Amino acid sequence: MDRAIAVVEASDSAKALVREAGELAAGVGAELVLVHVTTDEEYSERREAMASIPDLDVNYTLDEAVDGARKFARDVGRDVLADVDIDAEAVGRMGEKGDEVLALADERNADHIFIAGRKRSPTGKAIFGDVTQRIILEFDGAVTVVTT
Repeated sequence: MDRAIAVVEASDSAKALVREAGELAAGVGAELVLVHVTTDEEYSERREAMASIPDLDVNYTLDEAVDGARKFARDVGRDVLADVDIDAEAVGRMGEKGDEVLALADERNADHIFIAGRKRSPTGKAIFGDVTQRIILEFDGAVTVVTT
């Protein structure tokens, strides 16, 4: 492993995964990139919520959403990797999670992706799709998955 990407989410399992990714990357001297992806749906919901606050003239932009995602990844990394000897880079992205994680892996020439998955029935995967499954199938490298 030379360059790994860890997908940062708010769940405890995702935080444990970031910790594991950091320890493994530090152990082999690899670079670690932490990424949080804000989906279009999450962006729209937050934008509407902010617009509904009386006397608050805020225009929540795409750039602010990306910056917020980066700060979230940075903060989680700071918390869970505080005693791990690694300088992880935090990145924020906006869009469909699978697309953004795969694009970042390609841009950074990553050879390992760490992602927290969810247990779903085969029917649920067929109807709603599965980001983790897509990354496993489309990424040309190692993928570590922790399911909740």
